[in-house]
Amino acid sequence: MSNDDSIREHYLKKFKLSVGVDTSKSPIHQNLRIHITNTHFYVEALTPDIKEILIIDRVTNELKLSKNPDDIPKFQVQLKSICGIFGIIRLLAGPYLIVITRKIKVGEIDGKAIWKVAATELLPYQRTTLHLNEQQVQDNARYLSMVEAVLSMENFYFSTSYDLTHTFQRLFNTSPDFKSIALHDRADQRFLWNGFVLKDLSQQFELSSFCLPIMLGFISVNTCSLRGHILKYILISRRSCFRAGTRYNIRGIDDEGNVANFVETEQIIEFNNIRCSYVQTRGSVPLYWSQLPNLKYKPLPAIIPDDHLKAFTLHMEAQIYNYGKQVLVNLLDQKRPEIQLVDAYRELTNRLNNPQISHVAFDFHKECKNMQWHKLQLLLDILNEHHNEISYFFMQDSIVEKTQNGVFRTNCIDCLDRTNVVQSMIAKKVLLEQLKNLRILMSNDSIENFVEFETIFRNAWADNADACAKQYAGTGALKTDFTRTGKRTILGALQDGWNSAKRYFINNFYDGFGQDSQDLFLGNYEVEPNEGITVISPLRSEKDWKFYALPTIFMVAFSMCVVSVLIPDEHISEQLMYVLFWGGASAVTAATMLYYGREFVDRPKLVQRKLKTE
Repeated sequence: MSNDDSIREHYLKKFKLSVGVDTSKSPIHQNLRIHITNTHFYVEALTPDIKEILIIDRVTNELKLSKNPDDIPKFQVQLKSICGIFGIIRLLAGPYLIVITRKIKVGEIDGKAIWKVAATELLPYQRTTLHLNEQQVQDNARYLSMVEAVLSMENFYFSTSYDLTHTFQRLFNTSPDFKSIALHDRADQRFLWNGFVLKDLSQQFELSSFCLPIMLGFISVNTCSLRGHILKYILISRRSCFRAGTRYNIRGIDDEGNVANFVETEQIIEFNNIRCSYVQTRGSVPLYWSQLPNLKYKPLPAIIPDDHLKAFTLHMEAQIYNYGKQVLVNLLDQKRPEIQLVDAYRELTNRLNNPQISHVAFDFHKECKNMQWHKLQLLLDILNEHHNEISYFFMQDSIVEKTQNGVFRTNCIDCLDRTNVVQSMIAKKVLLEQLKNLRILMSNDSIENFVEFETIFRNAWADNADACAKQYAGTGALKTDFTRTGKRTILGALQDGWNSAKRYFINNFYDGFGQDSQDLFLGNYEVEPNEGITVISPLRSEKDWKFYALPTIFMVAFSMCVVSVLIPDEHISEQLMYVLFWGGASAVTAATMLYYGREFVDRPKLVQRKLKTE
């Protein structure tokens, strides 16, 4: 967050940043109508006083801009109203145009409308799949379902006039040299989730008005009344598309310093002509490690032998460059099996020996066992010495009075449940300070004194926790009863048990497909046109015999065991023998399946990543 011009220019070039910029030269069209013929898509802008038509040739794949309404055929045309273009993706059948067919208004930030994607549609360039062989038709359908799986993820957001990918502080510090750059081009590429599928459009400058940048994460905009004052409380979480993926398939760091489940969360207050902002980040433990699904409830994490320091340094340098001072809040268990990650993380921090980095280890589960959640105050007390140094962003009448000089970077093993609780508590402490600074609250006030406002705050953070958890782990977050109510409840514990069971199923039997879906959508894997002809499709991996035989044997043995228990026998000893035999067969088969657990889980097929050999 330096104000040095040379550093700022380097930052802008690296991340293609230009925020707080007038987009009037190339505004993104807010409403569109698509005319579909057998040979073309005509995407007509409905922006007043602007006659622009994006013409897509469904045969040659050519894209061009027209300003002549007469180019649109009048007959044999199918019409659809759309809210924007998500992008274009190439599968075996050819390109597909992804359009947004429905949107929901979330609210306004700085007077600019913010929208949530509510529905999408994939429009194929090719009218049939007759040019594909039987295997290719099946594989194309599989790829298509992957794209649809990503598009069905909740919490895609966009704005045609506000740059959602940047914090308020970055918005203010932007160089004026970028005022003519299109919104998608100046977006922070870490959070531009349709960057790959937008590539065909973004490569042609004249099509900028059709390029809609989209982020994945969470946004909540609430208008609140507090002591007679009207203000907006806004919460934004931006999920990184670098090293994106599903819970057990993507852990740790990559060679470029990107970490799994990296999320930037910003809390914003809008009050009259004042803007306050506070940013936190989360991300996986930044070293090479894996925790591959293997049918066990909690697979053991494994550190991968490699040069951890190089990747760790890249990550920390990027964090310092983007945010300033780093306070690493490590919530992992300081016992097996997580202790190895705690020790390695601390060792790397010590080896780097950067005065801009502080490491705080807090054993969340140990300190808060038996629902003693009040002990989290101990952590806040520890972090208090860094609080004033980090500060927050405060701007009044376009004059900056305070800047945020660092962030708390929080992690647990998933960077979800424990992380959510701690981040919300830090945010609440900062929010109270901001509201007092705004003189909305008095010096002796606390947020708990204002039930309606506290409910808005707690629900926003709990909803944020659920959104982040669903995107990474497949279910809502655990421990959200504490976030919503301020206390742990029996009902909340039962809900956590249900979500944990759902996570087990999803992480073991669906997340391979989910990982492939994100890899395909983000361009980590690109479909080759000759797959299934001269190139073997990665979807065609064969299963080992154990995958089919052992579950069948288990089901038969378990069923026979149940039958032996339920159907009485006149000879109790004979019945007991049957129960023991079939029960033993079930147990042995189940144990064998657990031993070969990796053979039975749904594994990613498209991208092979650096993993520990088991």
